[in-house]
Amino acid sequence: MSKKVAPLIEYISESAAACLVTMVQGNLLALTASHLLIASQTGLIAGTITAVGIFVAKTRNRWLISAGLGVTTGVVDFYVHPGMFGSVATEAFVTGLAAAMMSYLVDAAIRHFRANPESAS
Repeated sequence: MSKKVAPLIEYISESAAACLVTMVQGNLLALTASHLLIASQTGLIAGTITAVGIFVAKTRNRWLISAGLGVTTGVVDFYVHPGMFGSVATEAFVTGLAAAMMSYLVDAAIRHFRANPESAS
């Protein structure tokens, strides 16, 4: 996979996964096709915006990338669907926070396993 396409796929996946888990409040047994559609929309829009922003900014700062994905995911989530818990923006805030944390942790795990390939087995 191209080094330019891989981050886009990663950002879309992290944003969609954060949205999906937050929407069902962690109860994966409650997932429906509607949840998947909404999470896919959020992930596609937020991931694409983040990838373009990172590409234009030419940054490799992991904190900045994770924060950017979190903010973008939260804003997009707010506009894609109404919140299911708390105030109007609570779910969007939690989704953005989850996307930022997931982005940072996934990158840290990838860096760890690339530096220590023997720990992957």
